[in-house]
Amino acid sequence: MEFRVDRRSGVATYLQLVTQVKQALRLGVLEPGDRLPTAREVVEATAINPNTVLKAYRELEREGLVEPRPGAGTFVRRSLSRPEAAADSPLRLELAAWTARAREAGLDREDITALITATVDASFREDTT
Repeated sequence: MEFRVDRRSGVATYLQLVTQVKQALRLGVLEPGDRLPTAREVVEATAINPNTVLKAYRELEREGLVEPRPGAGTFVRRSLSRPEAAADSPLRLELAAWTARAREAGLDREDITALITATVDASFREDTT
């Protein structure tokens, strides 16, 4: 797993790490038993404070997603993945095709993300009414 930190996002760095781990768990990139990068590895790759990495890992541990093993590292305890989100699932393939059409139409990453987020938000608002 390789972390990306967007210092301009306005989102706390530790929360960015937590979100990325959760996304990897949902997509099946990380599975139970997998070891997360050490704090040192994350610091070297992202140039963030080691305490920030540890705070993110503690949050993931608090949520029951990972567990530290002294001397061995931090390991995934449970997955968040669903078969419907697997790389070869029909839903994901449809979304990939839609994303390709959106890019062909001239939308960039931020446009696509905003459109998807707005659509998902509207869909969940409709479910609660």
